[in-house]
Amino acid sequence: MADVTDITQSEEFLKAKLAALAEFAAGAGHEINNPVATIAGRVELLLKEESNPERRQALLTIGAQALRIRDMIGDVMLFARPPRPELKSEDLVAVVDDVCQKLSDSFRAKSLTVDRRCEQSVSILADAVQLRVVISSLLSNAVNASNSGGTIAVTCETHLLAADSWAVLSVHNHGLGLTAIECEHLFDPFFSGRQAGRGLGFGLSKCWRIIEQHGGHIVCESSSETGTIFRVHLPTTA
Repeated sequence: MADVTDITQSEEFLKAKLAALAEFAAGAGHEINNPVATIAGRVELLLKEESNPERRQALLTIGAQALRIRDMIGDVMLFARPPRPELKSEDLVAVVDDVCQKLSDSFRAKSLTVDRRCEQSVSILADAVQLRVVISSLLSNAVNASNSGGTIAVTCETHLLAADSWAVLSVHNHGLGLTAIECEHLFDPFFSGRQAGRGLGFGLSKCWRIIEQHGGHIVCESSSETGTIFRVHLPTTA
């Protein structure tokens, strides 16, 4: 029997959990950025007078790491206080196809096949830039999770739920599936199932935040036998 984990978390639980993280990030971000700015500024001054190659390299490393901290804090603060989406009529299918085209090199690098099964068009109100961030993150995650020569299934269709029309985007990879720890922290900022230092694991929390601001929700199912499916639900314009 397949080891299936349903990651359709309670919306209220998830909102409370991420709201607490967001509030911490907003407060701590300002405090952390001040010493980081001091370090980066001091490094810049020292580099102007330093001629020793080894010491210059050490200073460049310190400066680069300080800027990395700054960028990480910027991501957290953006998560805590995201910009309000500028909603316009968009064809979800066209956006999906456009993102797939832009990621075609990533698909080819692992000899992956994209099994696209979409309706002719699905009209939604969305911020085009933010929508592309969500789709790109889900597809990139699917590429990373897939074995070479595998298939990523992408569907885009409309569903009726309690008399309301929803657009449903599904991205299914056939990798090993998610662990229990990954399932528990799936949408937490900075959590990553990858080896420490190989990525911030911030993509899915951004996806959750964007979809929530669009009035939708994102769910996931993971199985050791069938892989992982992410489903994004967004209200249609119909």
